[in-house]
Amino acid sequence: MHLYKPSCAGIPPHKPALQKASEVLRGKKPSTAPRDHPTAGAGRVSGANERRQLEKFLHVHGLSLHESIQAQAGMMYRNLGKSGLRVSCLGLGTWVTFGGQISDEVAEQLMTIAYESGVNLFDTAEVYAAGKAEVILGNILKKKGWRRSSLVITTKLYWGGKAETERGLSRKHIIEGLRASLQRLQLEYVDVVFANRPDNNTPMEEIVRAMTHVINQGMAMYWGTSRWSAMEIMEAYSVARQFNMIPPVCEQAEYHLFQREKVEVQLPELYHKIGVGAMTWSPLACGIISGKYGNGVPESSRAALKCYQWLKEKIISEEGRKQQTKLKDLSPIAERLGCTLPQLAVAWCLRNEGVSSVLLGSSNPEQLIENLGAIQVLPKMTSHIVNEIDNILGNKPYSKKDYRS
Repeated sequence: MHLYKPSCAGIPPHKPALQKASEVLRGKKPSTAPRDHPTAGAGRVSGANERRQLEKFLHVHGLSLHESIQAQAGMMYRNLGKSGLRVSCLGLGTWVTFGGQISDEVAEQLMTIAYESGVNLFDTAEVYAAGKAEVILGNILKKKGWRRSSLVITTKLYWGGKAETERGLSRKHIIEGLRASLQRLQLEYVDVVFANRPDNNTPMEEIVRAMTHVINQGMAMYWGTSRWSAMEIMEAYSVARQFNMIPPVCEQAEYHLFQREKVEVQLPELYHKIGVGAMTWSPLACGIISGKYGNGVPESSRAALKCYQWLKEKIISEEGRKQQTKLKDLSPIAERLGCTLPQLAVAWCLRNEGVSSVLLGSSNPEQLIENLGAIQVLPKMTSHIVNEIDNILGNKPYSKKDYRS
């Protein structure tokens, strides 16, 4: 595992012209003459002209003023594994929320806030809300009219329907399932299609051949795995190399303060050996780390939903109470860094350079804006702070390399 070293490497170089444009957008007046000076009005006009000229210049080169200013706003981008695909280090997930916990209007607000903050990664799955999450995501994308080339849309296959042939990772379901997902999303292709879990009933060669086929047919750009073991991912890579097919580029894995082993020990080894990156989900452990469960389970929370009885039991268990105690011990660190506990938890995930992107799940705009603020906390995650957090958690996993040293 590599800790994040604060640097400016991932941030585009400073461009004075763009800063001027961003000042115009923020409502700052051009630094010309005072208001009572006869040339003040001319200064305002020249500022508007300057902005129009800049927009025209960027448009000619296939860029937009909005996106140029995004780059200065702080969003960072990383390669997805060792592929060339650049993804925002924070992405927006749709599990539980889209088509379930929130309205379509709120979903649109969340996507707009995310996109305008520099997020380019939006993740969904055929199983989320029985396909409704994909429909909502597709409708919003169509309505907003964002350039498809500026987005990274990912979906996951495994549970597609009730019929025996509508689930699993057979060639039939991978091809038919992805076609159905694309129809719901109203897209010609997704950027990454994930196998949502391993399938012991389907030979690995069939899975890899089917994924290679949908990529060759232009239905997806890359493929990845989700909740696969390191051994299964290595098998898929070996089969792909043996038969000259396309290997997976990424594993989606749960990663947060209380779930560390896979992302910190197993996946870094795979990254260095075969280039498989990590896209992580549930940075707040289904809301456990948000702090809202410190005094029980609120009625409006996810854990209060009937289908999340397992989460409620986890929170009120002895282990859950111990976790809440550790979170209280972490609060002073968050206060010292000038951030909230959720921001600290997300920044802690991002400090791991092996993580390509952290998927956020938000049920309201305020929560999303707060979590996006973790970008500003990342440079403060020094080795001293990380060690302090490790001492409180007491769950740092050790790799074989650590034991050898």
